Amino acid sequence: MSVAEDHTDRRGSGGVPRQFSRGASLGHQLGPDAPPPSESLTLDAFGAVSPYGSVEFSLTDPPRYYRRPAPNDPPDSYDPPDSYDPPDSYDPPGSYGAPGPGWPAEPGWSAESYSEPDGWADEPPSLANVAAAPQPPGSGPPAARRGAPAPGWRRAIFHVTGGAVRVPSPASERRRRELITRVRAPVVGGHHRVVVLSLKGGVGKTTTTVGLGSALASLRGDRVIAVDANPDRGTLSDKVALETAATVRDLLGERDQIRRYADMRAFTSQSSSRLEVLASDQDPAVSVAFNADDYAAVCQILERYYSICVTDCGTGLLHSAMSEVLRLADQVVLASTAAVDSARSADATLDWLTAHDYGDLARDAIMVLAAIRPRSRSTVSLDLLDEHFSARCRAVARIPYDVRLDEGAEVELDQLSDGTTDAFLELAALVADGFAAPCGSSWIRQRPGQQDECW
Repeated sequence: MSVAEDHTDRRGSGGVPRQFSRGASLGHQLGPDAPPPSESLTLDAFGAVSPYGSVEFSLTDPPRYYRRPAPNDPPDSYDPPDSYDPPDSYDPPGSYGAPGPGWPAEPGWSAESYSEPDGWADEPPSLANVAAAPQPPGSGPPAARRGAPAPGWRRAIFHVTGGAVRVPSPASERRRRELITRVRAPVVGGHHRVVVLSLKGGVGKTTTTVGLGSALASLRGDRVIAVDANPDRGTLSDKVALETAATVRDLLGERDQIRRYADMRAFTSQSSSRLEVLASDQDPAVSVAFNADDYAAVCQILERYYSICVTDCGTGLLHSAMSEVLRLADQVVLASTAAVDSARSADATLDWLTAHDYGDLARDAIMVLAAIRPRSRSTVSLDLLDEHFSARCRAVARIPYDVRLDEGAEVELDQLSDGTTDAFLELAALVADGFAAPCGSSWIRQRPGQQDECW
């Protein structure tokens, strides 16, 4: 392109339009509609040639773009039809066996030559015939596909074969799954209170409380708490790692400040099994004993945030707190060892319950027999004790000897032997069998001068 420049400024226009005179070849490139050669052209600041005379451009003006309409843009206006006239009539085909009018028939086809499959002419296929048909592996009903075996070589074979080969689980594994299912039974009344008691000290009552509560809390999705209701200095807080120094007395003093579970959590310590523990007062200077009204107030608070409450009682049955503990109890667990004096104390406890209008608790009680050292010279037979208490209670659970429990330290299920863990699992299943409370809720026994009531 040949263009003769009219001025000598070659450093740029700085935004000022520059005038150029037009040469012959420029008109050829601009096309037939270009202006005559005598006219001058205007270049904007970006060097664009305007063939339509002097046109001013400014760097401050935004560029203008032309947008092509999208194919889905709505029209400017739409006029719907005035009315819609449906067809006068519709004649469905009388039969789907033969082609309708206007459809070309296949060569050699006739309505007489068509027949339904065997067994389908009169009635549809039954579910029994469909179930009997061969199916590829893994395409059976959901009941046959769900539930892979427990981790191990059985599960490996199950996955390698795509579920076609399933090695049956041993009886012990099936028994364990059954116990876990029982432990996870729902609490019908919304809140269930289990009382662990014994007339004799040193028989593993507090250890039974923590072991039972840990088994329940580790397998259930709701909250479980253990409460130390010993009017004297209880040792329940020694069985878990303490997270707070607060006690049941602090809870009673600040009961009006508790509005949600987070407020309640500030008074409890939680173990690795998710069991929460509410400790008793450890201050030797305290002269006020934990009485019946205190326990009733604590239960009123706990039932709002926990589904199961396991109460660790003292050794006495005549103090004021014990009367309220038994009145609000849904179940009783008696702790004993394989010793003569301990068994007699458990017998006396059942007699006392029966004589003081707690016969339902005595009949529904669960006896826990804790084994002593395996190499001891004791001649007491656990089988005879089991047989004796089975006739008086609903069930009997045996806890084998465990060195960790004998130390009296903190109770953690993962640190116990397999036999001890399974024993606490069975005890938890027995307790969970009683979660269906009378009247579908917690049965509240009468106080003196009151009627029994069902919440």
